[in-house]
Amino acid sequence: MEREIDLGQVSDGKLYAANDLVKVGCSDCAGCSACCQNMGTSIILDPYDIWQLQAGLGKGFAELMAEGRIELNMQDGLILPNLKLAGEGESCTFLNAEGRCSIHSFRPGFCRLFPLGRIYEENGEFHYFLQIHECRKENRTKVRVKKWVGVADWNRYEQFVKDWHAFLKEQRELAHRYAGEKEMKELNLSLLGRFYVEPYDGKADFYGQFYSKIT
Repeated sequence: MEREIDLGQVSDGKLYAANDLVKVGCSDCAGCSACCQNMGTSIILDPYDIWQLQAGLGKGFAELMAEGRIELNMQDGLILPNLKLAGEGESCTFLNAEGRCSIHSFRPGFCRLFPLGRIYEENGEFHYFLQIHECRKENRTKVRVKKWVGVADWNRYEQFVKDWHAFLKEQRELAHRYAGEKEMKELNLSLLGRFYVEPYDGKADFYGQFYSKIT
């Protein structure tokens, strides 16, 4: 999701790289699941998230939609999937009875990143920043950014993040140029079909599958 932010208002004023230490350690949340509730439609899923969910749950996009685990919403001019919240507390449907994440080992990138965010430069490069008003945990410990996010094959993952961001930026520019409803519908159906609906092989390398779709 793209948004204009004032880093002075929302962060500690610093920009971080993958090997920098940042105060995000929360003792495995110590039973708190506040960041898994009342998040609206903000937990947007990218193709890597769908691949991980398919590998971890053995369920594809269509099945996750049918079960009410994910939903589609307009995000900055494009229709993209996000985790669906439900119940009185608007909680993530993957929280178990103890308020713990049942998909923690293959949770989406948004969840892995929190309470960090990314800020992009014009050339597509990005840095991480710490959102100081988002996590309720006090006295957090320092953790290296790369360890906090916790994905395998880090360099390929960061390159994917850059490439997906650039691709969505191009798609949004196309969407803004389209005046007709038909063209907008075709663009969104193509994006959803190629990168989400079409099944991934959860046992095969994600990046090869992704780049075969984007080229």
